[in-house]
Amino acid sequence: MTGAPAGDEARRVLESAELLYDRAEVEAALDRMATAIEQRLAGREPVVLCVMNGGLVPTGRILPRLGMPLRLDYIHATRYRGGTAGGTLEWLREPRLELAGQTVLVVDDILDQGLTLKAIVEACRGRGAREVFTAVLVEKVLAQRPGLAQADFTALTVPDRYVFGYGMDYHEYLRNAPGIYAVAARCE
Repeated sequence: MTGAPAGDEARRVLESAELLYDRAEVEAALDRMATAIEQRLAGREPVVLCVMNGGLVPTGRILPRLGMPLRLDYIHATRYRGGTAGGTLEWLREPRLELAGQTVLVVDDILDQGLTLKAIVEACRGRGAREVFTAVLVEKVLAQRPGLAQADFTALTVPDRYVFGYGMDYHEYLRNAPGIYAVAARCE
């Protein structure tokens, strides 16, 4: 497939996709993840970094569940550029808040190969962050991961398939799907 699909193609992909987790299952997993974050980061006032664009929905869903004082910023680093396969990392925006001496919580949509998250964690440490934690909506089950091996907080796991919904996209479409879906094999 070349370029971004038209909206009607995105609808066909959604119609043929396998629902892995419905809205209620995702929301319950976000509740559990928020509890784990609050327990582990108790007494800290983290800087939460939303990884755009995929981390927008998970960050927006997790923030109201966190009762601790925090500050929010975003970072934009991508390897996908609207496609379904990752390439070299491109930094579009670095955080504006001071990270030196801070506890940082990086929130992203998916831990796949872990290359993007690993680079972001290293960048935060390079800016002097005291500690850096990662939270992802989903972690793809892989035999081995060349980048960040595991997130500190994971809401759900998914098989090694192309997934979308709740912030994750299919050629820039379907981030708003009301669950987490796997693309049918013939569409990947």
